[in-house]
Amino acid sequence: MNTSPRHPTDQAAEENERLVLTGLLPPPPVPGLAPDRALPLKQALLAEADATEPSDRPATRAPRSRRPAVRFVAPAVACALAVGGVVMVNLTDADGGTTRAPEAARLLDRIALAAAGERRQTVRADQFVYIESRVAYAAQSAGGGPVTMPPAHTRQVWLSADGSRPGLLREAGSPDTGLAADGPVDTLDGPGAPPRPGRLNASGPSVSSPTHAYVASLPTDPDALLKLIRDETRGQGQDPDQRAFTAIGDLLAETWAPPRVGAALYRAAAKIPGVTAVRAAEDATGREGVAVARTAHGQQTQWIFDRTTYAFLGERTVLAEAGDAGPAGTVVGTSAILTRAAVDRTGRTA
Repeated sequence: MNTSPRHPTDQAAEENERLVLTGLLPPPPVPGLAPDRALPLKQALLAEADATEPSDRPATRAPRSRRPAVRFVAPAVACALAVGGVVMVNLTDADGGTTRAPEAARLLDRIALAAAGERRQTVRADQFVYIESRVAYAAQSAGGGPVTMPPAHTRQVWLSADGSRPGLLREAGSPDTGLAADGPVDTLDGPGAPPRPGRLNASGPSVSSPTHAYVASLPTDPDALLKLIRDETRGQGQDPDQRAFTAIGDLLAETWAPPRVGAALYRAAAKIPGVTAVRAAEDATGREGVAVARTAHGQQTQWIFDRTTYAFLGERTVLAEAGDAGPAGTVVGTSAILTRAAVDRTGRTA
């Protein structure tokens, strides 16, 4: 028998071979949690992770003026999506509340994880998606000057799930507006602008004019979804990145995406250049949360989320630069989502 000691190089070679073979083995089984335990644990872990992030920075502060520019985007009377979306300001400052893109990506990943685990009722094809919100949009006189922000008012919209039946838009202080599945509508190009004739869904549902069935059919792969959004919004003004960010915000504001699609929308947004995180922002009802934001054309658009559950609360639009309309940080649009439900007919809320 050979009793000579093994050379160190032989031992190293055997160890390397063992590691390679171990890597080829499947991982040992891990018992899963029941659904009723998994979701609370996931939300608790998300809240704990958020609490461990640095919090030594002060609240959001308005930036100094760089160039005077302000554009107001008013919701289209007939298009439920556009009205729910609000335009926001870029609040990047050296000390303050806006953080860099990697932090925004981490925040959006947490939001996507929470969205994927959300439980909700199923929307049948013959039902309507009902969304109630509080909204307010600033106005500016034709001669210019600072904008004025009216009190937030209630907005209710009923959208046919499959687009086959007329919907309804009801806003406090305005007459009810029918939302035709495919017919003539009035569109507003801006605050105070006269209505102009148009058509809704004339060529079928799309990212810019979706039905619930269309949203439910969107890709759940973030790359494929972002490509589709970019393709369908091409030629609609602004830069491609801002068009994509605005389109996703509109889908979040007045549609009711299934959990997997909602998660994909957030992960797609994380891939858009220039997206940042804001540590503190308020919706139209004063609910305070964290926000995901992007700045373009002198305004910052913010999507606001609950700090603990990461539920979507609403949007806000802020001036990113000082100008005739007001100082940087002036809120020119705000919304808050109060209710989402599947109902059997327009006018019903539950």
